Amino acid sequence: MLVENLTFERHYRIGELAKMWGLGRETVRKLVKDDPGVIKIRLGKKKAHTIYSVPESAAHRIHTRLLNAA
Repeated sequence: MLVENLTFERHYRIGELAKMWGLGRETVRKLVKDDPGVIKIRLGKKKAHTIYSVPESAAHRIHTRLLNAA
């Protein structure tokens, strides 16, 4: 998928996805952190200060992968 297409689609934060999927924030963070298309915004030198912005298409892909694994 092209970067331009990701720009204008809905983006989710970790907390939003955790609530929608009924999972813990740390579990969702581990699922999305290395997924292509996920935007990482680092607010300092520590990894603890990283914000993840997950495009809707990536969220669908990750959730589908979770459902198929079960």
